[in-house]
Amino acid sequence: MSSIGLEKESPLAFLKNNAITNALLDSYQTFSARREALGLSNPGTVDNIAKEVQREVFLTNYTFTGLRADLTKAFSVAPLFQVSHAFAMGSQGLPPYTFAALYGTGKVFLQGNVDNEGQLMARANYRWSPQLTTKTNIQIAPGQAQAMAQIDTEYVGSDFTASLKTVNPSIIEGGLTGIFIASYLQSVTPSLALGLEGVWQRAALNQGPETAISYCAKYKGSDWIASAQLQAQGVLQTSYWRRLSEKVEAGVDLNLALQGGNPMMGGPSKEGVTTVGAKYAFHMSTFRAQVDSTGKLSCLWEKRVAPPVQITFAADMDHFKQQAKIGLSVSIEASNEELQEQQELSQGQPMAQIPF
Repeated sequence: MSSIGLEKESPLAFLKNNAITNALLDSYQTFSARREALGLSNPGTVDNIAKEVQREVFLTNYTFTGLRADLTKAFSVAPLFQVSHAFAMGSQGLPPYTFAALYGTGKVFLQGNVDNEGQLMARANYRWSPQLTTKTNIQIAPGQAQAMAQIDTEYVGSDFTASLKTVNPSIIEGGLTGIFIASYLQSVTPSLALGLEGVWQRAALNQGPETAISYCAKYKGSDWIASAQLQAQGVLQTSYWRRLSEKVEAGVDLNLALQGGNPMMGGPSKEGVTTVGAKYAFHMSTFRAQVDSTGKLSCLWEKRVAPPVQITFAADMDHFKQQAKIGLSVSIEASNEELQEQQELSQGQPMAQIPF
């Protein structure tokens, strides 16, 4: 009796010879080729969908009250390493003293702040590849039972951005608690980008999870950008940014919330805030101003009086509450002669893209 040996076909060879797999691969390659032919660019992230208005024109992230003095000492440019001392007086949100250190390379970014009350804030970013970056943020305050930990992993493609963010994730007795946020923003045309964001959160094991989905869109013109975001709670946020000239930018932001009102008063009530702002960028100074529908007027003026010295003046007035606040800051950046020579030699050369 003769025996005939049968050779088993490998899984890889089976996939190559399978008609369905070949059809799927051909369809994907055709779709990728058409997608590249459109010339789509990366639209950014869902979190920064309105950054041109909220982070560039508006002064919400820059304003302060009271007196401030910042002293920064730079020790190196490549890699970037510097320390700073910040002093504040008469401010409700800033501690009297804060020490900070910063270190950055092409792959790593480390930053830590500690104030006079012992509150620690640390950030650590690592770039695994040119497209993939992990960002970590930790806050620890004395006297508090629970600290805050946030981990954000972001993938930046040629025409899309996907991210997964977790806030205080924990696995206790087989149960999962914390906040998990997944977002995706895709360019569908050279001017239009569409995206969505999903949130899953669970505060404790004896509570059920809560989910929410929001939708967003961004349209980019020649010298203007418009964006809109609809959240699951019924909150609509829209923004419009426009460059009026080489040195002047303007923006409008509308935040409209639909909340359940008193049934005796006829159902849900609408609450909204509209903010209009402008930014003037001069040679050695920058001026920002904004006013909103609640009657609050704010302005911020930054002036660099010398290469290492900058003066900042901030003020806001609430007409309805009859309140006014002002702030004054002086920032000094110090460096030695060797660092200045290093900066002069690095001019004209490509700097490392630090994952801030």
